[in-house]
Formats: sequence, C-alpha cells, structure tokens
Amino acid sequence: MEENAQQLFALTGYRSIPVICGPTASAKTSLAIRVARELDGQICCCDSMQIYKHLSIGTAKPTREECALVPHHLIDLVEPDTSFHVASYLDAAYTKIEELLDSHILPVFCGGTGQYVSALQKGISFDEAPVDHELEEKYWEKYRKDGIDDIFEKLRVIDPKAAEKIHPNNTKRVIHTLALCESLGKTTEEIHKDSNKEGPRYPFTLFCIDWPRDELYQRINLRVDQMMNDGLLEEAKWLYDQKYEKNVTALQAIGYKEFFPYFDNRCTLEESISLLKQHTRNYAKRQLTWFRHLDGIHWISFEHIKDYSVKSFL
Repeated sequence: MEENAQQLFALTGYRSIPVICGPTASAKTSLAIRVARELDGQICCCDSMQIYKHLSIGTAKPTREECALVPHHLIDLVEPDTSFHVASYLDAAYTKIEELLDSHILPVFCGGTGQYVSALQKGISFDEAPVDHELEEKYWEKYRKDGIDDIFEKLRVIDPKAAEKIHPNNTKRVIHTLALCESLGKTTEEIHKDSNKEGPRYPFTLFCIDWPRDELYQRINLRVDQMMNDGLLEEAKWLYDQKYEKNVTALQAIGYKEFFPYFDNRCTLEESISLLKQHTRNYAKRQLTWFRHLDGIHWISFEHIKDYSVKSFL
C-alpha cells in the first residue's frame, strides 16, 4: 500500500481516500457532495443496489441536480438480472480510482453497503475463495422445495457470526454464504483473514454518520413517503413485470419486494408501504451494527454534520 499511498499524495495532495458511510436516510449523499466539492473530488458509489440500471427511486440514487453538482461514478453498471458480487464491485472501484487519480482527482466514496466498505478498507481479495456451484445449486433446489428456514439454521450452526449479519429473507446471500463456508471448510471470518493478507490496495479513511434511533426512523418513514410521491410504485411494478428468476438479487432489494404481494393481490398497498418502512428501519439497524465493528472509523454526530470537515483526517 505504501507505493499507492505515495502516488495518492503526489497526485491529489491527500494521503487517504475518504469513505462516507452510514445507515440509509442519514444524509450521506449531501455530506459526500459537500466533501467532494471542498476537496475537488468526485463521488464513487458504494451501494450494492445503485449499481443496477432502471432502479433509481427505490435505491435512492443521486438526483440529476446532485450529479450536476459533483460527478458520480459506479452507478448504473449492470442490468437488474446480471450477477454482481463484491469482487465485481472491487474490480470496478479500483479501475475508477486509478482513472480519477490519473486525472489528479480525489475519489470520495459514499454508500451504506457494509460489505463493500469493508472490502475496500481491508483490501479483501476473493480470488482464492471459490464456491462450489453444484453445492450452491443444491441449496437453491432445497429452497425452492422447502423454503429458507432449514438452510438458514444450518448457516447459523456453521457460521453463527455470519448468520447474525444476514437477514433470512436475503435468500441469495444466505445460500451463497453457506455454500462458500462448506466449500472451503471455514467460517467467513476465517475466509476474510485469508483473503486480506496483502492489506488494502489504497489507504481509506472511514466516516460514519450517527443519528438518534428515533430521529433516524422518522427520517426513514418520511423518505418512504417521498419515494411514493416520486413514483416508487411504478418503478416496483416495472421490476415485477420483468419476470426475472426468483434468485435475482435485485428482486430481494428493500423498496421493491415489499410491493410484490400487492401486485399479486395478496395484501393492500398500505400494508406494503408499512412493511417497506419496517424493513428499511431494520436494515438501518443492521447497517449501524456492521459499521460499529469496523476499525478506525470516525463517527459524525448528526448535530455536527453541517460543520464537519474530513480534510484534517486525510
């Protein structure tokens, strides 16, 4: 990393790359825009759902106005039915970092996907973590026949720490994680230790926005209401009408799957909206839990967001 750190400093004047993270609806985008403008940087998305084309409202992508203030990258990379994992993201992120540095521009990462943030910070390499795809398919067949409960319980026994971080409804991740652990005979923690022996490719400094839970939940509820006004239902209906295979990751995205029962006439629209708010609040709680386990993170109180400067830490 030393050579890359020197290159970073020589090209931009900064010794590390800022990463603005935090739970959903915590004002990450607005802070990242201010930071990027202050540092003459450009924003790189660090969100596992904003990489999908066509899905903008439910994933809270930056608006045209926000993109006009600061260029945004690593958004709209693939179609919703395209397989895209952490390794795919790292390849895209490193390519964009090199491109920006070559132009003497500081990348400013922004997003709430803990896996992406951790992978960047720790320099995780997935080259030596192959999954047995036949085993993975076996679990998919079991899921289609019996549901996720027994599969999730097996993951809980094999890797309890991983099970704590994954919601049972995140079917694709549950199955992939279980198959990966069984393929290598290791827990995800052991796999990560083996895969980041070389350390991070670039130095990153993490900043996380913290809100009182009640206020954060209120912001989430208001945000869902605004998304509905902006056309979220129509966007969810478009995704529903694509008739993708059930294991497509985009179909598991919070903001869309909650409306599928409504489209199937199995619940009311009000029930879907209420479920979306609940799922989003639960997700925010899991995000905060993930970020609190990261080393060296700088916490930003909601009270100080407007006056907070990351420059002195870089």
